Amino acid sequence: MSDGRRFAKGLEVRGERDDAGRLTLFAPRPGLWRDAPREGALVRPGDAVGELEVLGVVHALRAPADAFGVVSGLPGGRRLGRRPVDARTALMTLDPEGVSGEEAAKVAAEAAADASGPVFRTPLGGRFYARPSPDADPFVTPGLALKGGETIALIEVMKTFNRVQYAGEPATVKAVRAKDGDDVEAGDVLLELE
Repeated sequence: MSDGRRFAKGLEVRGERDDAGRLTLFAPRPGLWRDAPREGALVRPGDAVGELEVLGVVHALRAPADAFGVVSGLPGGRRLGRRPVDARTALMTLDPEGVSGEEAAKVAAEAAADASGPVFRTPLGGRFYARPSPDADPFVTPGLALKGGETIALIEVMKTFNRVQYAGEPATVKAVRAKDGDDVEAGDVLLELE
């Protein structure tokens, strides 16, 4: 299932840390940036930090390995639908001081659980649906080969169903962690990949 856009492998954004420990993330190349995380959202290594459209090709943007903190600064203090950027444009600032001790412990536990391999995290919170209708086959099953643009699930938020699409490098589904009808939060692991 595809919406007409071309999807390419994901890109990792660059980060520069200041003296106070805050990490500023920069665009990896020129393009149109969209789907920025909300102010106050927790960003961890490998998390989605938006998409970059370059000449009609959409690249999922991923946080670098040293990223950890809450979004404390978006350019202009707001989210825009699409924003032109170049390779030196600051996308956001992450503040590790904004993370509560409880959240830091949860992240450490998830990191240990995820050490077995790559995972796919939900970009938004809501009710998880593994299939398009109750009597249909699930979007993904263990052993399925994934490529960019494929629908993984539906997430219902306030009676609106949002398609969750895979935009990473080709991978195989190892396990589906969320169950049909589960309530998930942004950043929860949906799939284990290999």
